Amino acid sequence: MQEILSQSEIDSLLEALTTGKIDVEEIKHTAAPSPSRPYDFRRPNKFSKEHLRSLEMLHQNFARLLTSFFSGYLRSAINVEVASVGQMIYEEFMRSIPSPTVLTIFECSPLEGAAIIETNSQVVFPLIDLMFGGPGTATDKARELTDIEMTVVKKLYHRVLEHLATAWQDLYEIRPQIKAIESNPRMQQLYSPNEVVALVTFSVSIDEESRGLMNLCIPYIVLEPVIPKLSVRQQFLRQSGGPREEEVKWIKHWLGFSGVNLEVILGETYITVNDFLQLQESDVLVLMRRVDQDLDLYVEKELKFGVQAGRVNKNLAVQVVSLTEGGKEID
Repeated sequence: MQEILSQSEIDSLLEALTTGKIDVEEIKHTAAPSPSRPYDFRRPNKFSKEHLRSLEMLHQNFARLLTSFFSGYLRSAINVEVASVGQMIYEEFMRSIPSPTVLTIFECSPLEGAAIIETNSQVVFPLIDLMFGGPGTATDKARELTDIEMTVVKKLYHRVLEHLATAWQDLYEIRPQIKAIESNPRMQQLYSPNEVVALVTFSVSIDEESRGLMNLCIPYIVLEPVIPKLSVRQQFLRQSGGPREEEVKWIKHWLGFSGVNLEVILGETYITVNDFLQLQESDVLVLMRRVDQDLDLYVEKELKFGVQAGRVNKNLAVQVVSLTEGGKEID
């Protein structure tokens, strides 16, 4: 709160300045600091902290999808994690990555412009080695990809971009499509050197032996249409909505491949321990079930069906003839 001086205080201050009782330079040094702060117009901060946090959460899901995909597709222990999320200018990003490397340039229709996934050799060559049936070892020699390796990498990154679209579907429906795969970052002048980009860095470990980085570079002009959705409120609204019809369809599809345990109870009876100890081959036990009565089929320890015993070729089998719920048969 500012204090207003009276007229007598102003007169006393002016008299002290003219007589030299107060040093003008001392007043300058003791004055309150200016509320202004330096700002570099060549490196503007277009992404707020909230935007960067939202991008981090979004791509943590992408990292989990990639971990599951790589581990299953390449049959190896591969872990992908988000290492950092920040913003910089395009020129700084291009100068920070090694050469040669693998640059996957792709479009995110309907968003305008192109984004880049940069994968260094410590990640690319072990992935290629695994795809060719090798142990996934990294090469010590930095080199460009051959034509065959380029084709294999392009096929692999088609699948990677499919998972990127899946991770983005709650935020924005995109259809990523590879535009080109290059190895020399100095030749890629897609944007102005001062264009602001969001940079998501992933740490990739392969069998706990090989580690490397993968960078996802998305320019601001590509993200500009979705910036309003990168807020906590918009995330809450997206999360509070119900599942989409397509999601329900896929969940039902994959649930169809789940394994379940089935047990058929032929019948039950009670005998004494003494009789049990004297059982021999060809002895007959009388079960508490009629010949024409259905057998019980349990699914994961729950009674679900009535069945009849039989054979399929040389295998024992049962035929479902009735549905049972709560231990009661339904006609």
